[in-house]
Amino acid sequence: MSALLELHGVSVSYGKRRALEDASLTVGAGEIVALLGANGSGKSTTLRMISGLVRPSRGRIDYEGRDITTWPPDGIVAAGLVHVPEAA
Repeated sequence: MSALLELHGVSVSYGKRRALEDASLTVGAGEIVALLGANGSGKSTTLRMISGLVRPSRGRIDYEGRDITTWPPDGIVAAGLVHVPEAA
């Protein structure tokens, strides 16, 4: 099975606060993946980063073999990767 989405050593900071450090993840075609963790563990930051709403300070995001790390959110959606957050 080939990788559909890959995070390679990504890190995100909000100012001096580290929200995510050196995270890696591989999602294969047809897989269903859940991010689980306590409040403040980086779940929402990870999803926002994949969606292009937050930029990683390090690392790379690949979708269907293309580096989308610096793509704008609308380009990521146009490529077929969509983030639908739950309603508040």
